[in-house]
Amino acid sequence: MSIKIKTLAAMGCALALSSGFTATAQAAGANAIGVKDAWVRWLPNNLPAAGYATLVNASDKPVDLVDISSNDYGDAMLHQTVSNGSSQKMVMVDKLTVPAHGQVAIAPGGYHVMLEDAKHKIAPGDTVHLTLKFSDGETLDTPFAVKSPAKTK
Repeated sequence: MSIKIKTLAAMGCALALSSGFTATAQAAGANAIGVKDAWVRWLPNNLPAAGYATLVNASDKPVDLVDISSNDYGDAMLHQTVSNGSSQKMVMVDKLTVPAHGQVAIAPGGYHVMLEDAKHKIAPGDTVHLTLKFSDGETLDTPFAVKSPAKTK
């Protein structure tokens, strides 16, 4: 399944800029892609959450993040916050390229994983898992620490 393409209004886009939790995930038998500092900014009342991490590529070739899913959420979509003069909007994107021997941040104010329709009660202090699929065939089951908005400042 490819990442769905749609545009959402910038609801809850005053996203914080901190990440104290560090998690690393790597595919079994393959070490081209790693994930660090994975966390979710939780919002109350079943509002969508946002996931952040840094993707690291140790290989000699660029690799694209091409799909995101989660057993904890009904929808997990990669978005990019785009500024348009005095306004911002979130645009769904179908891939994110991680450069060879480089890294890319999925961070507040830029790319982020929009998480909607929690399948069970999720609260700060929990860990949720996102499955990240890459163009080179790697699939990473990645733990993301859930933080309250107050803990992300």
